Amino acid sequence: MNAPRRAVAFFDVDETLITVKSMSRFLAFYWDREGEDQARFLRARSEHLRAQAAGVPRSRLNRSFYRHFRGASGAVLARAGRDWFAAEQARGGLFHQPTVDALLGHRRAGDLIALVSGSFLPCLAPIAEALHADVVLCVTAEEHDGILTGEIDTPVIGARKAGLARQTMGDHHAAPRDCHAYGDHASDVDLLRAVGHPVVVGDDPLLNSLVRSEGWRRLAGVAAPSPVGSHVGRPRTGPLTGALT
Repeated sequence: MNAPRRAVAFFDVDETLITVKSMSRFLAFYWDREGEDQARFLRARSEHLRAQAAGVPRSRLNRSFYRHFRGASGAVLARAGRDWFAAEQARGGLFHQPTVDALLGHRRAGDLIALVSGSFLPCLAPIAEALHADVVLCVTAEEHDGILTGEIDTPVIGARKAGLARQTMGDHHAAPRDCHAYGDHASDVDLLRAVGHPVVVGDDPLLNSLVRSEGWRRLAGVAAPSPVGSHVGRPRTGPLTGALT
């Protein structure tokens, strides 16, 4: 007897399901809690922006980000992730309601809920728990004896997102034509093309050109970037705007 087919709904996370960039916010939170000077985050942000402006691929930027955690305890990061999420929740406005409403609709319909992100489990696990997601497809940070090496397996960006989505659909006997995907950035286009029901979140020019030319659905996007570093921890001298990913 064949296993029953089940549709999957795939959701990018940063600025799709949540209103912030989780990796940047978490790094600011973690370094603040570890007693790092604010200048370290500012330097990391400036280096990232310079590399981004120079055209460094997002996959390389993603790998570089995780090197900031070299030598950190995996267990400590997991606890910090839960505390970061609680602080963001207390601050308010973390979840992007139009996309969350869509997710709740898929859950009521019995669809499998999968989060797909270039972020890692310390950030994503509490988000997945809050949203009752079934699957988290994300970066795996390498560890040796419980300590992060600073390296990762494969960045979950672009075609890698689509590949993981196809693997998940196969594992759950889901027909791609019946599945849905939500994304906010041009790098999500491969993921969106992998399913029969792509949904664009926000105003990315490339994705919105596909909304017009291919009739894709669109949801309202996040109104504006949230400042980094103004939410928890020691008082700071000013907001840290921008993002590391």
